[in-house]
Amino acid sequence: MNTVLTARDLIDAQRAPLRLEWLAGKNGGDRLLEPATAKYPGLALVGHLNFVHPNRVQVVGSTEIDYLGNLSAEKRKSAINEIFGCKTTAVTVTADIAVPDELKQASEAFDLPLIFSPLPSPVVIEHLQYYLTRALAPRVTEHGVYMEVMGMGVFITGESGIGKSELALELLSRNHRLIADDAVEFIKVGPDVLVGQCPEQTLSDYMEVRGLGIINVRDMFGETAVRHKKKLHLILRQERLEEQDLANIDRLQAEQMTRTILGVEIPEVILYVAPGRNLAVLVEAATRAYILRMWGMSSLEEFMKKQRALLNRANQ
Repeated sequence: MNTVLTARDLIDAQRAPLRLEWLAGKNGGDRLLEPATAKYPGLALVGHLNFVHPNRVQVVGSTEIDYLGNLSAEKRKSAINEIFGCKTTAVTVTADIAVPDELKQASEAFDLPLIFSPLPSPVVIEHLQYYLTRALAPRVTEHGVYMEVMGMGVFITGESGIGKSELALELLSRNHRLIADDAVEFIKVGPDVLVGQCPEQTLSDYMEVRGLGIINVRDMFGETAVRHKKKLHLILRQERLEEQDLANIDRLQAEQMTRTILGVEIPEVILYVAPGRNLAVLVEAATRAYILRMWGMSSLEEFMKKQRALLNRANQ
C-alpha cells in the first residue's frame, strides 16, 4: 500500500531543514501528495515551474518570478491561475525573493498552499525529492523479527510461538543487531530494493520474549545492539521439523527458494526447528552462504563438480 501524505505533512516534516514558512492557502493543507505514477503518469513530484507537465510541488525561484513579472497583467493572471488551478498540491517560492501579492491571492482563492524557503531552488528540490520519494514509496507490514546479521538484513519469520524472539535474543547475545520485533515495515525504495524498519521508531528498542515479557534491548545489550533500518537481503522461515517430513527435505537445497514482497524477489531459506538444533548458528551459516553467493561462490556447485571428477576418475 502507499502512504497517505498531505501538504501539511510535507510542510511539518521539512519546516526545520528547509526553514519553510507557510504564506497562504492554509485551507488547502489536506491536499494529497501521491506518487507520480498514481493517477497522472506524466506528473513529477517536485521541480521548477512547469506549465506543460505540472509537478506535484511547483518550485518558483527568481527566474520564474522574473518570467511572470515580464508578462502583461492579463497573461500574468492567466499563468498564475494555471499554476494554482492544475493538479499541483503546493507551490514553493525559494531564494529569498519578494513574493508577489498575486501569488498569495491566488493561493487563497484556490485553497492551495503557498510556502516559502530562503534556500536556493536546487537545494529545496533535492531535499523535497528525497523526502517524497521515501515517504510515498510502497510499503507493507509483515509479521516477524528483523535483524542485522553480519551486515546483512535478515528477516526471520514463522508461525506465532515458534521461537522467533528467542532466536533473536540469542543472535543479540552473539553481537548481532535488532531492527524490529514482531512487526516489520518494508518500504520499496528502488526497483529491487526493500528497506525494513520498525513501524513505530519509538518502539524499536523493545522486544517481547515469552516468559520474560518486554525487554529494552538497548539498555540490556548496549547502544550498538539496535539499528533503525536496513536493506532486506535474506528471509529465514522457521518451520517445525516433524519426523514424517524428514524424507521430503531437499538435503542439497539445489533450488534457491524466493519470496516476493512488493514485487521484489528475496532469497528465502527454511530453518527447521527441532530439539538440539542451534538455530543461531544456522542463521549465521545461512547468512555466510548468502554472502558467498553474492561473491559468485556456490558450495553446492563446487561439491558437485568435485564429485563428478571423482566419478570420472573411478570409471577410467
